[in-house]
Amino acid sequence: MTLTPQWLDELRSRVTLSTLIGRTVKVTRAGREYKACCPFHNEKTPSFTINDEKGFYHCFGCSAHGDAIRWMTDQRGLSFMDAVKELAAEAGMDVPAADPRAAKKAEEAASLRDVVQGAADWFTQQLDSSNGAPARDYLTKRGISDPTRRAFGFGLAPDSRSALKEALKKFPTAMLVESGMLIAVDDKDPYDRFRGRLMIPIRDARGRVIAFGGRILGDGEPKYLNSPDTPLFDKGRVLYNIDKASPASRQTNRIIVVEGYMDVIALAEAGIADAVAPLGTALTEAQLGLIWRMVPVPVLCFDGDAAGQKAAMRAAMRALPLLRPGFSLAFATLPAGQDPDDIVRARGAEGFTALLDEAQPLVERLWAHEVAAGPLATPEERAALKTRLLAHADAIEDADVRHHYREAFRERLDTLFARKQPERGPRVPWAPQPQRSGNRRFAPDPRLQPPVDEARSIGKIGIGGHYAAALIAGLLRYPAAIRRHEEALTRLAVADSSDAELLRVMLDNVGGQEGLDCEGLLAILEPMKVYNRATTLLRADGMHFSFNRRLDGVEVDAARETALRDLDEYIGVLVTQPEIRTRLAEATADYMRTMDDEGHARQQKLRAMDEELTRRLAALSDSSPG
Repeated sequence: MTLTPQWLDELRSRVTLSTLIGRTVKVTRAGREYKACCPFHNEKTPSFTINDEKGFYHCFGCSAHGDAIRWMTDQRGLSFMDAVKELAAEAGMDVPAADPRAAKKAEEAASLRDVVQGAADWFTQQLDSSNGAPARDYLTKRGISDPTRRAFGFGLAPDSRSALKEALKKFPTAMLVESGMLIAVDDKDPYDRFRGRLMIPIRDARGRVIAFGGRILGDGEPKYLNSPDTPLFDKGRVLYNIDKASPASRQTNRIIVVEGYMDVIALAEAGIADAVAPLGTALTEAQLGLIWRMVPVPVLCFDGDAAGQKAAMRAAMRALPLLRPGFSLAFATLPAGQDPDDIVRARGAEGFTALLDEAQPLVERLWAHEVAAGPLATPEERAALKTRLLAHADAIEDADVRHHYREAFRERLDTLFARKQPERGPRVPWAPQPQRSGNRRFAPDPRLQPPVDEARSIGKIGIGGHYAAALIAGLLRYPAAIRRHEEALTRLAVADSSDAELLRVMLDNVGGQEGLDCEGLLAILEPMKVYNRATTLLRADGMHFSFNRRLDGVEVDAARETALRDLDEYIGVLVTQPEIRTRLAEATADYMRTMDDEGHARQQKLRAMDEELTRRLAALSDSSPG
């Protein structure tokens, strides 16, 4: 199936977005736009706007943004193609013909869904029958109510090798085997996979049953048994309860990752609906991707025993290469020997939430794990700790995040080992030295002169030039930032040749120096050709950033702190956004070639990141009127 950009644009143009959204959300007209309370997060004052002319919605509270197709995928939970088909039907457009091979594959998958749904229905009937009394008693002892049992679709597989096979005899035996419901071994007749087990349906993001987990009733091994991988089910790419947790996370802005099905269900019983679990394996890259589509920093909540902490560290190691600006993990540790069910029974939902509020960031979990890994009495042991920590940082593919992890570990090492800093005398601000020849007086500080035309023009150059000029002017005022961000600044491409040369000279001559202020930096640059450009940038009055202003008055210290904080964030955005845009271009090209859901999701996520970085740049500038 080939959906061209032109066809998709035509589809979007035929959809009145405010009408589409108004079917499930109360919208009111506000001038040429519409407004509503955002459906993706809790709010009392509307910050969600809909623009029919431009064909997009945007929330100024949580940054949710998209078009008609995005609304159908994010709010309705449809796949990309299902959203397109539904919108096309309403718009009176024919969806381009599907590839015959893809259509056949989809038809076969639909047939397997009929099989697993039939099995789910039969398992539920068995649990409700007289044969299900022991299983129902077990659920009651676990504190699982009837409403929760029915919401999660619990069932019972009788202790029989052929009961399910007989119940689903309308389906070919080969299909029952392919769906994972039967086991075929050599020349023996296929037999039921699940026997004498409490059955828990596993659903995809749209709530369709795709597999099962079975818990043994009574003695026996394994305690839990999952469906095998099938055309419907890949256990490394599915999260248990994602169909319920995804919409719940839009209200809580949180996702909790626990160890197993029963942990998820116990939390749901306590009113905590935004929990998911991997399916008998360590958390995979694909599962991390699913979680990060819902929230940027999910909370992993594993048992406090050795096995639980080992699982937490495996997840941390798996996540490190995938970290990117804004996306990470947090870790909440349960007391040893207790699971979420124990916590909510003893302390209620509030007690469990209190544990989540104390979750450690990933960087803290790595630090604590390595510090506790062995003694630190000798130089060799301390060096080994440093090596392990920096190896973790080096596993991160994103250069900016990697740099900040290395800095965070270095700061903690310095504090832990109490490295004594060299004593320095009071810093004396630089001032020009008097000319000894003749009666010449000091030349006035060029930064105090009225701005010339060249300086006034800086704020009017193109966006790239303006931002680069503002950056360099900020670094001239606060040279300490050069040393802090040396690695990131070397990656920054500056289009203007004179500004690029000035930045290169500053990095070459200042990066290793401590305690340098603006006057000292100008003294270093004065003999060089770039000096005039530096003084011009310092006099420019068209750059509306806190770190470009001269400081005076009684609030100098507070203003300087704000300026330094803004400059640090500004550097991070300038370095990160070109990399994000490169990835976005690649993702867009891939998506235009494949037109699949995964490619669409990756493109939209990168686009949202780019828009967020642009918003942050705008927020750092005070050039907006009002």
